[in-house]
Amino acid sequence: MGGSRSGGEDRPGLRETRCTRVVIHGRVQGVAFRATTCREASRRGLRGWVRNLPDGSVEALFEGEPADVEALVRWCRTGPAWARVDRVETHPEPIGNHRGFEIR
Repeated sequence: MGGSRSGGEDRPGLRETRCTRVVIHGRVQGVAFRATTCREASRRGLRGWVRNLPDGSVEALFEGEPADVEALVRWCRTGPAWARVDRVETHPEPIGNHRGFEIR
């Protein structure tokens, strides 16, 4: 029962953590997608990374409180003003040991 990926739902002071990897397809390279994603993730206190993939898509990993992760995944469906997002894949991932958010 319960859905905490961190196992902290029954201990006071510990918050649930979610980790989600996304792959964003469309016109998402050369439009400041990575820099804007990094800024949005940092603003929400998320950990993880974002990088360009050779096929022209962008991949990112978001780790943090579930509501913040979900909000950033929603944001990725539109992205920055210059992007054209055609499709976003989401993949649950195990909780990692990420510190801060970085562009790779």
